[in-house]
Amino acid sequence: MRLHRLDMTAFGPFGGSQSVDFDTLSLAGLFLLHGPTGAGKTSVLDAVCYALYGSVPGARQSGQGTTLRSDHAAAGTRTEVRLELTVAGRRLEITRQPPWERPKKRGTGTTLDKAQSWLREYDPRAGAWKDLSRSHQEIGEEITQLLGMSREQFCQVVLLPQGDFARFLRADAEARGRLLGRLFDTHRFADVEKRLAERRRAAEAQVRDGDAALLADAHRMQQAAGDAMALPDLAPGEPGLADAVLGAAAVARSTAREQLTIAHCRLLAAESAQAAADRALGDVREVARLQRRFADARERARLLEERADGYRQAQVRMERARKAEAVAPALELREAAESEHQRASAAETRARALLPETFAEAGAAGLAAAARRAAEELGGLESARRAEQRLADLVGERDELDRQERADEGLLQDAEDWLAGWEENRAAIQTRIDTAQQAATRAEQLAVQRDPARQRLGAARLRDQLADDTDTAADQARLAHQRVLEAKAHWLDVKERRLNGIAAELAAQLEAGAPCAVCGATDHPAPARKDAGHVDREAEEHALTAYQQAEERHTEKERQLGVVREALAAATAEAADTPTDQLAAHCEELERLYAQARRDASALHPAHEELRRAEAEYERRTVDRQQAAVRVAARVGHRERLDRERAALEAELTQARGAADSVAARAAQLERQAQLLTDAADTARAAEDAAQRLKDADARLADAAFRAGFDTPQAAAAALLDDAAHRELRRRLDAWQSEEAAVRAVLAEADTAAAAEQPPADVQTAERAASAAVQRTRDAASARDAAARRRTELDRLSAHATAAVRQLAPLREEYDRVARLAALTAGTSADNERKMRLESYVLAARLEQVAAAATVRLQRMSSGRYTLVHSDDRAGRGRSGLGLHVVDAWTGRERDTATLSGGETFFASLALALGLADVVTDEAGGVRLDTLFIDEGFGSLDDQTLDEVLDVLDSLRERDRSVGIVSHVADLRRRIHAQLEVVKGRSGSVLRQRGH
Repeated sequence: MRLHRLDMTAFGPFGGSQSVDFDTLSLAGLFLLHGPTGAGKTSVLDAVCYALYGSVPGARQSGQGTTLRSDHAAAGTRTEVRLELTVAGRRLEITRQPPWERPKKRGTGTTLDKAQSWLREYDPRAGAWKDLSRSHQEIGEEITQLLGMSREQFCQVVLLPQGDFARFLRADAEARGRLLGRLFDTHRFADVEKRLAERRRAAEAQVRDGDAALLADAHRMQQAAGDAMALPDLAPGEPGLADAVLGAAAVARSTAREQLTIAHCRLLAAESAQAAADRALGDVREVARLQRRFADARERARLLEERADGYRQAQVRMERARKAEAVAPALELREAAESEHQRASAAETRARALLPETFAEAGAAGLAAAARRAAEELGGLESARRAEQRLADLVGERDELDRQERADEGLLQDAEDWLAGWEENRAAIQTRIDTAQQAATRAEQLAVQRDPARQRLGAARLRDQLADDTDTAADQARLAHQRVLEAKAHWLDVKERRLNGIAAELAAQLEAGAPCAVCGATDHPAPARKDAGHVDREAEEHALTAYQQAEERHTEKERQLGVVREALAAATAEAADTPTDQLAAHCEELERLYAQARRDASALHPAHEELRRAEAEYERRTVDRQQAAVRVAARVGHRERLDRERAALEAELTQARGAADSVAARAAQLERQAQLLTDAADTARAAEDAAQRLKDADARLADAAFRAGFDTPQAAAAALLDDAAHRELRRRLDAWQSEEAAVRAVLAEADTAAAAEQPPADVQTAERAASAAVQRTRDAASARDAAARRRTELDRLSAHATAAVRQLAPLREEYDRVARLAALTAGTSADNERKMRLESYVLAARLEQVAAAATVRLQRMSSGRYTLVHSDDRAGRGRSGLGLHVVDAWTGRERDTATLSGGETFFASLALALGLADVVTDEAGGVRLDTLFIDEGFGSLDDQTLDEVLDVLDSLRERDRSVGIVSHVADLRRRIHAQLEVVKGRSGSVLRQRGH
């Protein structure tokens, strides 16, 4: 992976847009990212990580969304990070915008814009960029797949946070395990341990459950065998339980089969005895039944003899009813004729009661003639009805003309009144339009004056503020200059004291027999001694560094003073010498006049609209007045025609109505009279016809009664039977005859007569003997069924137990195998000599690789003195296999990494970080990492060690890598020429880049 360009806008401490050209910085292999504390050096690395993964490293992960936005950014500028890089041979461009609260386009307040992401790829054949995706998830998956590293691995491998590795050196095994587990993703091995433990517990539970189920089957077999089965004294999981249960079950099954055979033989004997008792009981019951049958027949014969007279009377009554049935049709005809005659007479009486007294004696013919005369007069009123309807229409039409005339008169009066004030109203509206137009012109003139006045007021306020800032900056510059002079004097003094005592410093390095570095002599008779005021090289370099830092701060203060003075000059040129309060009062007056002019001008549009509506109303009123005048003139002739036609119709209707109120009333009178006369004539004819039919029916009834043998029709009617009485009489006769025949048949039976001659049968004794035989059979059958159920249940439970034993055998083997594996991976098995868990074993192998890769660079940084080694020793009660020691070649002894000094810890942790980067890169699939960053820690190194560390970092260029060092150590600025400086200020930080 090689970085090419980074663009940031409103990100972190950078209020504006800043760019980093990594191609230029990478030409030298090493480049320096420096700046004062809090300027934003780490924010550049945050931007790289945010562009790739959508989040920032480590503890700064909480800085997401709107908190990534710079506090120095303008309100309308959106936060954006764009990174151009090459990875896996593909040149990509990633753009990310976090969510932000932007000002609303209309109104006040803010609205939330969602996060945005873009991924593009450069097509060298087309020479242009092509879009790949705008999905956060797709872009994240694509980048993670190409880099082969998660965000945590990237931050640990590419950004190399030295503080983390210093802690890693001194950490215990648990802390090292957590970090290595995140980098190498060994949680899957911990999952294997957990899964094996879970499988061991599950298999153990299954084995115990199987044994418990087998014991439960044994208890059920014991209950089925009637406690004749002995249970094994073994607990679930103990060996031999299955064999003991199956042996006891076999004994119980054999005993149950013998008991079943005995019970079956007893049942057969009981069933034979019961059959004999049942046959004897059947014979006794049959004799008793025949004896009761004969006695019942004799009793029924006696009762029939007692009811013989009633039977004969019923036969006579049935014969008379049969003869009367011939007279029944004539009787029914006479009753129908009499009912019809009564109804017709009543209807005639009701119809005549509705007629006038003049028709009381009239017959049916006279009533019909009067009805025809009334109908003829009713037909002559049809034309009068049409005339009456026309007269009603004329009255309505005349009323409508009067209504229209009144409406037109009101419309004419309203139009005249409104048009009379038209000119005055139009002049008033036009005056308002002119006034509003003048206000609008005045508002435009004032708007032109507002912006310059505001700018002068802003410049005046900035001028006043910068005047105070200039004094403050001048004081700070003078103070920084004074500190430079003091630091320089201190450095010169320390240097002079070191030169004065340089002989003692050289003498301290002399060894007996070794040549002197100055004169070459091997004898040193009088070496110089250090006095109390002697200083060494480190003190001199510390004083020099303090002087250089003070000089840098003075330069920065002078630069800030120049910036403030330039801004003050620009503000003074724009605001001149006019006081700020005077400019503010002028702006307020302009704002007041502008607001007043805007309020007056706001009436222009409503006034135009009102004039347009008034002109439209004027046109409408004029047209309405003209149309109403035309309608009034046309209405005069129409009214006269209606009046003439109305007079003629009224004369015609006066003659047609007669004494009635209207033609309709006269027609209703005639229609009712004709209907009443017609009804009365019809009822009179019906009454005459009914009387004749009644007379004929009486004659036919008398003749029918005589022929049937009855003296009078009344006698024939009395002999008739209704359907219910006839059915009841027939039922009685039939029942008597049937009962007589049945009694004769029973008395004639030979078996019944023979049984009657025998002694009375003893049924109760036979029933008691049969019941006792049935009970014995039932008891034998119950015993046989119980024995069969016992045998069946024992067979079923034994088969179930046998199947359970066969199924449990593989589970027990699986449990033994899983238990051995779980103990081995958990470090509790005797086979695991070092008691190492599986995850610890894998992490130990990775740590051993990291230590080997780190040692290659650590030996160069320490001039061959130190070597990192991995240790499998157990640390106290913690996990084993994650120990890390350092071997000191000067002493030949192995010691803990926590004993290293500050500078030694730094280059040891740097070597460890580089070694870890190589191992993680190989673990991720060998992705080429062409750009690395090292964050801080160089201030703890002396000049020689710093040169050796830089040589190691410079050797990374052999693999065409570029390394960015993040540090504020001043000596690095002289050693590394390719630099990216972060400069902080009141309006946010900016970047300054200097190439090789």
